[in-house]
Amino acid sequence: MSEKVLMKGNEAMAEAAIMAGCHHYFGYPITPQTEVAAYMSKRMPKVDGGVFLQAESEIAAINMVIGVAATGKRVMTSSSSPGISLKSEGLSYLAGCDLPALVVNVQRGGPGLGGIQPSQSDYFHATRGAGHGDFHMIVLAPASVQEMVDLTFKAFDLGDKYRMPAMLLADGTMGQMMEPVTLDAKNVTKYDKPWALTGTEGKRKPNIVNSLFLKPEELEQFNFERYERYAQVEKNEVMYDEYRMEDAEICIVAFGVAARVSQNAIDEAREKGIKVGMIRPITLWPFPKDVLNKAADKVNSFISVELNMGQMIEDIELATRCKKPVLLCNRVGGMIPTTQNVLDKIDEAVKMGGAK
Repeated sequence: MSEKVLMKGNEAMAEAAIMAGCHHYFGYPITPQTEVAAYMSKRMPKVDGGVFLQAESEIAAINMVIGVAATGKRVMTSSSSPGISLKSEGLSYLAGCDLPALVVNVQRGGPGLGGIQPSQSDYFHATRGAGHGDFHMIVLAPASVQEMVDLTFKAFDLGDKYRMPAMLLADGTMGQMMEPVTLDAKNVTKYDKPWALTGTEGKRKPNIVNSLFLKPEELEQFNFERYERYAQVEKNEVMYDEYRMEDAEICIVAFGVAARVSQNAIDEAREKGIKVGMIRPITLWPFPKDVLNKAADKVNSFISVELNMGQMIEDIELATRCKKPVLLCNRVGGMIPTTQNVLDKIDEAVKMGGAK
């Protein structure tokens, strides 16, 4: 077993990307993810075939990603909320060309330039497509530095498997905090990419990577085929974690740092005899709809704990078909809910009949 090392989330994720076979990074500095670019600037020149380039803008960076992704090589970019907005057109082109790539968003508060403190306010942007047109990205939400590592490997694998972009959606806390991690690349999967632009050498027909279809019938067919692939992702790749849900009467739903705070609140509430548990989505898309729908038949209420004005709460209500009430516990602008904030919301759920 590999030894554990103490690393910051941004740097651990960057090292994991290199270990996963990503030797091309294009980015632009912005807090709180600048350490990713700084780390890559030091490491990539030491990697065989490694390329680091600080682009002139976020728009340039994502278009460089498209170029490398078209060759079949693993490639990534990273940014924080305003920078991801600038990459949105390129994200749509990646999806329209059916190209895998890793995009990391270490979120900060907004809207606008907002602040540099942690946030989860890009949930809608990430899970609703992150650009124009009908498309999805695989969206993974780490809740520890170890998951920053593990989900980086997973994101590259899923992107290659389904030929689609994947986003690691981390709140700023995950990027900036330090924890012991194990770096182990034994689970890296290599996929054949017969579609890649590698040169024909006169041995095959040229491959074409394209997202422009002037015939509406062709564009419609490509969209239908893409959504058939998305259906397979929803069927096979949902990831979530459960905590003390065996007898829970109140179910907290949270991801990232909000889930860590919620776990502490659950333990304190349990000491008072309140039966609370948590379902933590790890894939925000695909969202764990089925498990939440089943939980709605057992619990009396839900609490969505978020670092935004209430975005995931809509997916909880949709998943549960509004069978049970869903309360919102939230802080915004870079503020993080405290254990007491969550306990207060648990007490509110109890008073409205959320627990016996």
